[in-house]
Amino acid sequence: MRGDQLSRQWRILRQIEASKYGLTAAEIAEIGGVSLKTGYRDLNDLQLAGFPLYAEKGEAGRRWKLIDSYRFDLPQPFTFTELMSLHLSRDLFKIFQGTVFYEAIESLFEKVGATLPPETLDFLDRLRSAFQMGIRPYKDYQGFRGIIEQVNQAVLERRRVEMAYRALNARSETLRRFDPYRVWFFDGTIYIIGRCHLRQEVRTFVLDRIKMLRLTDETFTIPEDFELQDYLRHSFRVMQDELYTVKIRISPAWSRYVGEKIWHESQQARRLSDGSLEMTFRVAGLEEIKGWVLGMGAEARVLAPESLVRLVQAELRDALAQYGLRREPSAAESRLDYAS
Repeated sequence: MRGDQLSRQWRILRQIEASKYGLTAAEIAEIGGVSLKTGYRDLNDLQLAGFPLYAEKGEAGRRWKLIDSYRFDLPQPFTFTELMSLHLSRDLFKIFQGTVFYEAIESLFEKVGATLPPETLDFLDRLRSAFQMGIRPYKDYQGFRGIIEQVNQAVLERRRVEMAYRALNARSETLRRFDPYRVWFFDGTIYIIGRCHLRQEVRTFVLDRIKMLRLTDETFTIPEDFELQDYLRHSFRVMQDELYTVKIRISPAWSRYVGEKIWHESQQARRLSDGSLEMTFRVAGLEEIKGWVLGMGAEARVLAPESLVRLVQAELRDALAQYGLRREPSAAESRLDYAS
């Protein structure tokens, strides 16, 4: 399996930053675990990316460094509130544990901690315990470091991949050739969006359902008319499917909670005379919005389309069956049964 060029160059850059006297090309190649020729190519790529690297002659040969002024172009000093905000945001990055990017973030937090006096750190820790940030539920990506690095490389270099993928409800894996356009982080999950050659269309894949991934030497071109926001526009969450106009009535008790949030960019809300709220959406597929409705229990009622009404009814019947319960018919329903 080929090494990940992106993460390798990231590590090289970090080592050069940390080195007081710079690094030789041989040391750089050793850090990356590559040949001397590839080490020079990595240095060239970093220079082309805008990092001001230069080689300085010394007794032990040419040593690669960052131009000194580059370090001081960074915003310094941070204000107290900036450092405080950075320290408090630490929990937000835990979902990237085990990846090469989290290592750099941890190093940054360690430097922030070393900058602040113990009394200030104690104050921030107390504040952090009172004002916590986080994303739940989230997935543990520590076991997917290799796949994350390869996917990043494929996206940056626009290289086609071959992967074994197992969908959520599939019994077995499928082998696919895939052009990864974008890596998308949403609601605690990492997705990869691109063209699937098996289905001959743009698809969304969950990163942790990839069981095997291999970079190929084939490259691809992202269509000029592809825009991520356009692709995601109609998804209630992630799903891509047929478009539906959905109407839902929210009870007066929950109307304020639901009405003060933007659940989808297409939403329209109408306040009714009894205090309830009628929400209208234009969304792709019904499964995701069905879950949203069910999450509100009796506080939400689907008005349209009828197909979504039937989906919710079936889900509620199955839920009752799980508990060995049978809903008693209402008086009106009993009269209808008797009349028939």
